[in-house]
Amino acid sequence: MLPHATARIRRLLGAAALVAVATLTAQASAAQATAPDPFDAALTLYVQGDLTGAAQAFGVLARQGHPGAMHDLAAMHLRGELPDSSVQTARELLLMAAQRGFVTSQYALGELFESGRLGKQDLVQALAWYKLSAESGSLDGAVAAGTAYLMGRGTPADSSQAAQWYRQAANGGEMGAMYILASLYEKGDGVTQDLRLARYWYAGAAAAGDEAAPYKVKELDARAAAEAASAPKSP
Repeated sequence: MLPHATARIRRLLGAAALVAVATLTAQASAAQATAPDPFDAALTLYVQGDLTGAAQAFGVLARQGHPGAMHDLAAMHLRGELPDSSVQTARELLLMAAQRGFVTSQYALGELFESGRLGKQDLVQALAWYKLSAESGSLDGAVAAGTAYLMGRGTPADSSQAAQWYRQAANGGEMGAMYILASLYEKGDGVTQDLRLARYWYAGAAAAGDEAAPYKVKELDARAAAEAASAPKSP
């Protein structure tokens, strides 16, 4: 481009040529600035109900390596929105997106393997994808991994491992994870029993909107008050 041309080339260009090139450059920049993003355009087609057009647009972007387009095209296959909808095609697209680090696809693969829609349920693969998505920052993935360890789905039950994943999700503000982590601390299941931490996480869940958590906070407060009242008094 002209700004990077050598001084010699600039001297060879006349003033009129410079003005013409600058004008063309400005016009090209303006056109680029106003041109719609191809992915946004594909999403618009989908929202407008043009499923064929959206699929074609997502397909073009997917072939160019766009992980979001791969994921959304996979979702269309999973929802049966295409004449040739295929769960296997969805799996291939999700794998490509997941391998590019697309966290939503990593979590979706966990759901796909857990659902059995690929022909059989594979809880081991499901957990592996849930953990990978959680390691990439997915709160849903952390909750799913915690639940798998708590219930022994795809792995031997391990409350300690479950608590670690729930804690990750709870630290990210996930309401359900806060409540379950609180219950683990209350019972001493997988963690050292700690009613102070149990109350802390119940209070967090309550603040996030959990309907049962406020009652647990009151219950623990009443329990603490009763224990304080019955404690031996210092002489």
